[in-house]
Amino acid sequence: MKLPETSLNTAEIKVNGKERLTLDADEIGDEHVGTASDTPMKADAFEMSDEEKMDKIAYHFGEIMDIMGLDLTDDSLRGTPDRVAKMYIKEIFSGLDPENLPNVKLFDNKYKYNEMLVEKGVTVHSHCEHHFVPIIGQAHVAYISNGHVIGLSKINRIVRYFSKRPQVQERLTEQIAAELKRVLRTEDIAVIIDAKHMCVSMRGIEDASGSTITSHYGGVFKTNDQKRNEFLKYIDMD
Repeated sequence: MKLPETSLNTAEIKVNGKERLTLDADEIGDEHVGTASDTPMKADAFEMSDEEKMDKIAYHFGEIMDIMGLDLTDDSLRGTPDRVAKMYIKEIFSGLDPENLPNVKLFDNKYKYNEMLVEKGVTVHSHCEHHFVPIIGQAHVAYISNGHVIGLSKINRIVRYFSKRPQVQERLTEQIAAELKRVLRTEDIAVIIDAKHMCVSMRGIEDASGSTITSHYGGVFKTNDQKRNEFLKYIDMD
């Protein structure tokens, strides 16, 4: 199967693993609104320390729990606001902090390997920025060396970094591709993400059968059908 080249404004919806429908942002509507290629951040986003952020989040999350009628004096719930605050800042949204961007070292391609390198099935754990519920799936990444290579784990770390923030899948795909192009100094990058959105399966339509596919093809993957189809074959999507 050939996947269409996907921009920030398009997404491909897979239903029951078979039927696929490509949608423009205008067709997607209010339930799934595309935004800028950069994660929307305030100008003063990093003036407050992590500790201050966690204190404020814990206070306000405690207020939310109280409004919902939960008993914050209960042994099981007493520490929940603090746990949520730490989880937000130190774990699931840690990719908002540029200090956590992986430091990627380039190595000379001493093996003279000039074919594509494919990292298949990289775990994606992100969160929908519209409802703050999980996006769970896999990223498939390929590049062709321009004289340099990176450690395999760095690909996973780049995917993980951009996943650890409130996201839309289209933006996540583009951010991963842009960072790989930057660090590898090549346009010959391909990224495909296939993920399930809990905002679809847990709420709203409550359809747990579908998944969303987004793609980015750069350089030779964009201009050469043979290379693109080779990549799709490797990840079993041809």
